[in-house]
Amino acid sequence: MHQAARLQFERVMDELVLWHAVPEGERSPAPAWWWGPAMAMCDTHEPMRHKWCCELGLGDGSSFAEGANALFTLFAEQTSLTWPNDFPRKAEIKEDDIRELHPLPSDDSAFQP
Repeated sequence: MHQAARLQFERVMDELVLWHAVPEGERSPAPAWWWGPAMAMCDTHEPMRHKWCCELGLGDGSSFAEGANALFTLFAEQTSLTWPNDFPRKAEIKEDDIRELHPLPSDDSAFQP
């Protein structure tokens, strides 16, 4: 197994622990950046660490390929992607935040033809 792929998968597993720590109703969608490291492990049949198997709900001795498939199931019914600032918890959107992102023009003449 390529060392870089293993390190990226390890990062995903560390993030998964943080993500699972957030109550399900407040949790962001699974982040799309997990897709690449999971894809890199699809054909790796070496066994994962015990704690990773547990975190993914898999039996002890499950392979990286099985772990990758477990990650893919997190995306199966998602209808939106996570923004980096919304991970691992959904960001609260406040009216002031919207105004900051989309300020109203100070001169109403900008809207006249």
